[in-house]
Amino acid sequence: MREAPKRFVEFMKSHPGIAAAYENLAAECHKFGPLNEREQALVKIGVAIGSGMEGSVHSQVRKSLDAGLKPAEIRHAFILAMTAIGFPSMMAALTWAEDILKGEQ
Repeated sequence: MREAPKRFVEFMKSHPGIAAAYENLAAECHKFGPLNEREQALVKIGVAIGSGMEGSVHSQVRKSLDAGLKPAEIRHAFILAMTAIGFPSMMAALTWAEDILKGEQ
């Protein structure tokens, strides 16, 4: 598992009740339906790309790598987003993804 950002770790340590509730909610959402871990990771990458939020993209790329997705599969998700969100928005999101993907095989 890749290291979470320091600020996130600090927040979760400072607010253990919120941390536990957040982790429980995430676990329930993941086991709710029929999608496997890789499929869930791809869906969440798409949502992160569409949100236009750098931190969300970073987080979902890290989690996708942990779920076993290859960098090429992750990059493909970004290319697919181009026709939905536009080239400039896709390029911004892909730039954020590369912050995490650089050095990955």
